[in-house]
Amino acid sequence: MGLLRVASAMSLCAVAFTVQAEQLPIEVLSAVVKDQKIADAEVLLQRNGAQNVVGRTNAQGQVTLTSEAADDASNLLIIKKPGYSNLVVKCPCKGMTYAISPVMENLDGLRVVLTWGKTPEDLDSHMIFPGNNIYFENQKGDDAELDVDDVDSYGPETITLQKKHYGESYVYAVHDFTNLANPGSRQLSNSEAKVFVYMGQSLVRTYYVPKNRSGNLWTVFRMTGSGDFQDINTFSGVNVEAKDVLNEVKPLLDDSVAVSAVAVSSSAQTDAKRLNVQGEAAYQAGKLDQAIELFRQAIDLDNSFGKAYGNLGLAYQKAGNTAESIWANRKAIALATGANAATVRAGAYYNIARIYEAAGQFADALRHYQLAKEQKANPVYDTAIERVQNR
Repeated sequence: MGLLRVASAMSLCAVAFTVQAEQLPIEVLSAVVKDQKIADAEVLLQRNGAQNVVGRTNAQGQVTLTSEAADDASNLLIIKKPGYSNLVVKCPCKGMTYAISPVMENLDGLRVVLTWGKTPEDLDSHMIFPGNNIYFENQKGDDAELDVDDVDSYGPETITLQKKHYGESYVYAVHDFTNLANPGSRQLSNSEAKVFVYMGQSLVRTYYVPKNRSGNLWTVFRMTGSGDFQDINTFSGVNVEAKDVLNEVKPLLDDSVAVSAVAVSSSAQTDAKRLNVQGEAAYQAGKLDQAIELFRQAIDLDNSFGKAYGNLGLAYQKAGNTAESIWANRKAIALATGANAATVRAGAYYNIARIYEAAGQFADALRHYQLAKEQKANPVYDTAIERVQNR
């Protein structure tokens, strides 16, 4: 009888701790063509780095993954398809729509994709730069366009910059149009909104809407005139029409207006350093994809980690991801400090110049060779300047 009671108790425990499988329906669309379904995209669900579930979208761009793990931020969803940048995003994922971005060719191009949940129905993207406010009422501007506008939940809403203009600053913000007259609303904060930033072949930054905030305007990031990418990630409550969002964020077009650095915990800094060391080891072993992912994880934890940005720029360049390398090198320049700062900046400017020269963008190459020389004298820079000037 004692054995039976033990066996019975064990059976009950097993039942109590059985995890019920969860169905995760997911839809994949094009980021640049409204309502275009993406078929045959590979969709992977990973938990703690281990691949759990793999599926492929059908002709309607839909796939349902069966997972025995909770649908939470411990899961990563990865979407892949040839000709498109890989999308990597934290869950929860159930019932969400994701949009993937075709690879971009321009070295100075940028694509921003906004997705969100069921509520609120209408979130609007705004890309604001001198003389331009790209949004649903003004869909085209100077080398910029609102590719997709969405008004009935989920997104995507996409803005593409074909070429960033050197010397001009850009600010990207999300406005809750559904609650434009309700500055105290929390619907935007609770919308599961995500902003994906693409350059070249890659997703380079992802922003998750801050939770439990009041406000209907989320100012997400700024690109300075020199190309430094700065996180803002602030909330405010405004009572303005869509066209007047411009006036709310316009002061940030002045690069002298400081952007508050996002606080980074000591544990996050420690983890970032560990990931950077692992990335350096992968780079030395020739495992470029792994190195890039590790460096990206490091800067996701600590966006002020200049060394990781410098390493990422080198890895991107060696992998042939030149637009991404320019972006990472610009950030390394902005973050350079200490006795070797001028050397770091000069080297990064030189690397950027070489990319532009190889692409035949000689004016951009010359500018960056000259910037390198301004930081530190070097005969190599003089030779490069003369070579480009004689083109």
